[in-house]
Amino acid sequence: MTTSALGSQRSGAAQDRAAGAGNQAGSKPEQPLSPARPLVVTGAIAAAAAAGTGLAALTMLVLAGWIAAPHAGLGLTGVLRTAAALWLVGHHVGFTLHGAGRIGMLPLGLVLLPGALLWRAGRWVVSSGGVARLRHVGYAALALAVPYALVAGALALTSTSRLAAPSAPQAVIAGFLLAFTAGGLGGARALAPWRQLAGLLSVRFRSVILGSTGALAVLVAAGCVLAGASLAAHLGSFTAVNGALAPGVVGAVLLLLAQLAYVPNAIVWAISFMLGPGFAFGAGTVVAPTGSALGPLPAFPMLAALPAGVHSALPAWLSVAVLAVPYLAGSFGGLLMARAGPTSALEAAPLWGFASGAVAGCVVGALAAFAGGPLGDERLSAVGPSGWQVAAVATLEVGISAAITAGAANWLSLRRAAAARTSAGLANGGLAVAGLAGGSLAAGGLASVGLAGGSHAGAGSAGAGSAAGGSAGAGHLASGGMLPGGPFPGRAAGNGVHGQPALVTTADDDSGHTIYLDPWAGEDETGTRRGTTATGHGPSALP
Repeated sequence: MTTSALGSQRSGAAQDRAAGAGNQAGSKPEQPLSPARPLVVTGAIAAAAAAGTGLAALTMLVLAGWIAAPHAGLGLTGVLRTAAALWLVGHHVGFTLHGAGRIGMLPLGLVLLPGALLWRAGRWVVSSGGVARLRHVGYAALALAVPYALVAGALALTSTSRLAAPSAPQAVIAGFLLAFTAGGLGGARALAPWRQLAGLLSVRFRSVILGSTGALAVLVAAGCVLAGASLAAHLGSFTAVNGALAPGVVGAVLLLLAQLAYVPNAIVWAISFMLGPGFAFGAGTVVAPTGSALGPLPAFPMLAALPAGVHSALPAWLSVAVLAVPYLAGSFGGLLMARAGPTSALEAAPLWGFASGAVAGCVVGALAAFAGGPLGDERLSAVGPSGWQVAAVATLEVGISAAITAGAANWLSLRRAAAARTSAGLANGGLAVAGLAGGSLAAGGLASVGLAGGSHAGAGSAGAGSAAGGSAGAGHLASGGMLPGGPFPGRAAGNGVHGQPALVTTADDDSGHTIYLDPWAGEDETGTRRGTTATGHGPSALP
């Protein structure tokens, strides 16, 4: 065997081995590497890391306050217990203060710290735990939420002291819900972008969510403006309270952080004020557009934005402007819902618009319930808005305005679509009529020229007539030229048989008779085309 043959044999064997390897790889796709540890262990590590990071950050703040303003009897153990209690407050866990009662008016802004940490923890569990499908994200969120809830319960038990006692059951439930929600969203976002995640929902559900989100955005923006304007109007009182506290440099920073944590509560209170029910700051008090009646307030600078004592209603124009905001929010949400999910059923659009407003109302009611709470068992046992009242009023105001706007917008959209279809149909029909008329006139002109020329040897075909813009019959007539028997001066008729224009051509003989040539008349046995004659008027009979 020659060298070239050996070389070709070796190269062929190599190609066969490569092809076999390719087939084997194609038949058995490469599997991703299995995670180094079980998902339960990964979730426990992430839960411990998230809880430890948040607790360490709050411990540093409490330690700074303790150094700047030490209190008798509060040692390092008390600092750690206070940091643990503050960590539980960040999860909206209430506690009982000995000698004062139940404390439930907690800052909503502090929830952002554990929420952000759990978001990152959920992403890490999904990426490190080998989760590759969206339907498996729930298992990752559960693996994170269960140990996190146990950590929250343990901290509630260990942070109990003779001064304060956090609620252990509430700590377990709140820790589980926050970890499952924030961790699940973070894990889902690690696998797919928001657009793809939204694509998992139906079009109708997406339109309802979009409408409710638009209404909530308007309410939140108006609440920010109202709360800021009220604080600016009472800036003198704010400065006076802040100066009376004399917190110092470190205390001023901590006081500013505490007030920033209560900013979401103030926005929710402002939204409740715009809706009409308002809110309370103590038993028997109310702050609403119709008037306000408040007692003595705690020495907290942000509370200077509230009108102390008894005040009458706002000016008429300002009351109308404030009370009109929820209706504007519902109209905006209904418009977004109708544009995102139009429907051909006129009665369905208002129902879906009301559904978007109802979702927004329920969200506002839940926020109102969490934005308030008791500050003891005495006069301040009722602080903040009523959750169920805010939810009911917001559902009616936002939902009805959203229903009306969605119905009107959907009706106008259907009318515009119908008008567009009608215009398109008329345009297409006009083009067809113009094309037919142009082609027929062109065919008639060719026939007239053929007859006037008197040629017996016309060689036109149906295809040529069609190319000239007319029909097959017109092309055949144009190619015939004229009747056999001699040239006649020819003319073309304006309208032909069966309502078709320029399909009947006439010619005059020497006697003054008019001969009508019918393209549908056919031919006789001699091959000549049949026609009819009339004297001075139209045809007497057409086959």
